[in-house]
Amino acid sequence: MEAFLQHLITQSAAYSLIAVMLVAFLESLALVGLILPGTVMMAGLGALIGSGQVDFYHAWAAGIVGCLLGDWISFWLGGRFKGPLHRWSFMKKNKALLDKTEHALHQHSMVTILIGRFIGPTRPLVPMVAGMLDLPVSKFILPNIIGCIFWPPLYFMPGILAGAAIDIPADMQSSSFKWLLLGVALLLWVAGWLCWRWWRSGKSGTDRLTRFLPRGRLHWLAPLTAIAGIASLAALSMHPLMPIYLKIVWKVLSGQA
Repeated sequence: MEAFLQHLITQSAAYSLIAVMLVAFLESLALVGLILPGTVMMAGLGALIGSGQVDFYHAWAAGIVGCLLGDWISFWLGGRFKGPLHRWSFMKKNKALLDKTEHALHQHSMVTILIGRFIGPTRPLVPMVAGMLDLPVSKFILPNIIGCIFWPPLYFMPGILAGAAIDIPADMQSSSFKWLLLGVALLLWVAGWLCWRWWRSGKSGTDRLTRFLPRGRLHWLAPLTAIAGIASLAALSMHPLMPIYLKIVWKVLSGQA
């Protein structure tokens, strides 16, 4: 699949947009999205956008179409085959995740549909489970459209930022700036992940990482990492190449690249 997408991307801008739509579609399709590294692929496509090879707004539109197709086919499959799906061995193996999704849809259907699009394990499940529960289309359509509009640019963004960094003019400082940019991005990602675990630590059970990151340790580690990430970003903003980098990113996001 990845080789096929790479072939499409290298052919022309039109094929690149087809690749964007295909990745968004498969990432949203019932159960398929659980095994597809769609997040990595979307970031890779975002790098093409950031380097100016693909128009941002065209890719955004293609991503929306792919999301909507995947979600509505999943919704239809859930309603049409809810009996066989409940008996399927794969669903039984993932019963805990399925039960949590069903419970969330029963309690807060619109919020679950919207938030579920941005969470990897639930993205390809929520529309299908909504169909299995015979959720009215009127409750599904609005949060689904909102989620499909905002999901593509969010998942493109890491790749866009990386692709824009590649276009920084080469000089004695550009190499060090790119490494600093990568370091700050990783630090902010780790800070966000630790804060998420800290927030979830009082609501979810234990997992393999709980031994190394108990709630007591997260109480000080998560805020400290977040402060370090914000301070590093503030320091990086003073770098002389930052205005050039931001100008490149703005050109991409405004469709002028």
